Amino acid sequence: MNKKQYNLLLADDDEDDCLFFKEALDEIALSVTLITVNDGVQLLQFLSDNNLPDILFLDLNMPRKNGFECLTEIKKSEKLKDLAVIIFSTSFDINIVDKMYEKGATYYIQKPGDFNELIKVIKNALVISADNNFKQPERAQFVL
Repeated sequence: MNKKQYNLLLADDDEDDCLFFKEALDEIALSVTLITVNDGVQLLQFLSDNNLPDILFLDLNMPRKNGFECLTEIKKSEKLKDLAVIIFSTSFDINIVDKMYEKGATYYIQKPGDFNELIKVIKNALVISADNNFKQPERAQFVL
């Protein structure tokens, strides 16, 4: 891994999921900063203020503007289109996964129910994203 500090943005309306995500990051031996927003409108406002993270972890089911709508707007924006977006959702519908890939998400993670698994998937996502220069992989490697 070639980056020393990771600036992460988590867009998720579930307070418990945000807390578990932060606690999982605390267990990973990587230097990270985490900012959270609670809905799609907040997310797009944050990004429009030139606050570009290295990676956005995006929940699909959020109020005001869902993750699908946010991803669509991000990938249409000249300024934001290269942002690494990891879909981080409880749902795992293969049609939705395919749609997220087609829309340009970098990776797709189904939120694990186990805290130790959460630590592993977040660390794995950071390592693989950095090793792949934050670019979308082939479809077979899209789901982490």
